[in-house]
Amino acid sequence: MATGTIVSRLTGFLRTLVMATAIGVGTLNDSYQVANVLPTMIYILVGGGALNAVFVPQLVRAMKNDDDGGTAYANRLLTLVTLALAGTTAACVLAAPLLVRTMSPDIASDPQRMAITVAFARYCLPTMFFMGVHVVLGQILNARGRFGAMMWTPVLNNIVIIATFGAFIWAFGGFTNSGISPATLTPAGTRLLGIGTLLGLAVQALAMLPYVRDAGVALRPRFDFRGHGLGKAMGLAKWTLLFVLANQIGMVVVTQLATKAGAAAERSGHTGSGFTAYNFAYQMWQMPQAIITVSVMTAVLPRISRAAQDGDIAAVRDDLSYGLRTSAVAIVPCAFAFLALGVPMAALLYAGSGTEGAQGIGYVLMAFGLGLIPYSAQYVILRGFYAYEDTRTPFYNTLVVALVNASASGLCFVLLPPRWAVAGMAASYGLAVTIGSAVAWRRLRTQLGGDLDGPRILRTYARLTSAAAPAALAAGGVAWALLEGLGTNALGSLAALLVGAAVLLSVFVGLARLLRIHEFGAMLAMVRGRLGR
Repeated sequence: MATGTIVSRLTGFLRTLVMATAIGVGTLNDSYQVANVLPTMIYILVGGGALNAVFVPQLVRAMKNDDDGGTAYANRLLTLVTLALAGTTAACVLAAPLLVRTMSPDIASDPQRMAITVAFARYCLPTMFFMGVHVVLGQILNARGRFGAMMWTPVLNNIVIIATFGAFIWAFGGFTNSGISPATLTPAGTRLLGIGTLLGLAVQALAMLPYVRDAGVALRPRFDFRGHGLGKAMGLAKWTLLFVLANQIGMVVVTQLATKAGAAAERSGHTGSGFTAYNFAYQMWQMPQAIITVSVMTAVLPRISRAAQDGDIAAVRDDLSYGLRTSAVAIVPCAFAFLALGVPMAALLYAGSGTEGAQGIGYVLMAFGLGLIPYSAQYVILRGFYAYEDTRTPFYNTLVVALVNASASGLCFVLLPPRWAVAGMAASYGLAVTIGSAVAWRRLRTQLGGDLDGPRILRTYARLTSAAAPAALAAGGVAWALLEGLGTNALGSLAALLVGAAVLLSVFVGLARLLRIHEFGAMLAMVRGRLGR
């Protein structure tokens, strides 16, 4: 699972690099990003959050209680999702101009940018249908203990999109040479990028079918929805819908502010300070959480769900403690690494989009930095509520996060210069998830009888932070000195990143051993065992 997630995230990251090389990180890419984010937001809003959070426990229950091992329940779920998403997709494609205007009034005020964004959106919006099919098939497999396919098939999507943007570069040239913009992008170029984006998700979803057949699940349409448990699941899902709605409202606010700030910054000569910078930095920033935390909890969630159904509070607590402590071993040093090395990291990786644009992404990545720790912790904590089929509490928790994020982002937009406003919004998200994870922790501790293994968990996080903070300080100092001496071009950024990473890793490992962090020692032992040493 972790290997599949790593390959998926790395190819996804490579995809953003090729995008930046093809169309830069300015207003044209902002238009593409807004169009590409739309289907994800709408999909999650109409049911994606419920599919991920509510239906795994329901599928596990159906496997345990139904005579056919839950096959009929899975088919009813797949049929319902397919019908719902088909109708939603058709409506959204027709409403594309309204959706774009809602996401970014700034884009809507420019006829050229508006036309390009709507064209992209009409190609991208149908991807939500394939997202839903992929997730349902993946959850059917997850409930049967088969996790690999859902982690590996996104690689196919990334490969298709990489090939699409590679073809764009071959046909039109790289951004540093072409300087392509919404005013100069041709209809043929728009079609190439749009069709490639849609094809990628279609391939990802259809590639799941052989794995489902391999698991012994015979897929066929089932329209007998009543009286088979879907009503209960939908009742639970209503809170998840509100959960997602609150989250997406916060994202809409950030998108509106970031696109406006990015356009203002670009007019004053600073590219890489808009929504694309936010989006690319966010994808880099969440990669450790997606590789480590999600992989750990994808495997643990069915076990937690069974323990919750059996009333075994101690087992639920132990698994949640394990998830928090195990993921923290990688998450804490990665968070400090983003803070210390964000600029050379982005300046090297996004060099194809121009030096200033790449640096802009780096500053946003630094601002996200430490928020990775509460972001990962919150993800684990919320799985505890879902195991008990409590979807109302996560809604209230996310409402807090969305309100804090939107309010703080608005203040950053008003108080900071356009060049730094988006970096402030990234820091605002870290503040929001810190408050949200604290609220969720207190509520879950109460639900589990006042015991969440708190002292042990906090001790692990404190020791890891004590090892990572000095390591980041040393690495950041070395990296900035090298950037000053060698410049912020690709070569200087490479030297700063390599030397800084080596300093950070060596100092962190030395201090972690000195502090006798048990979880870190266990991870090293596991790695040595895998390497045969």
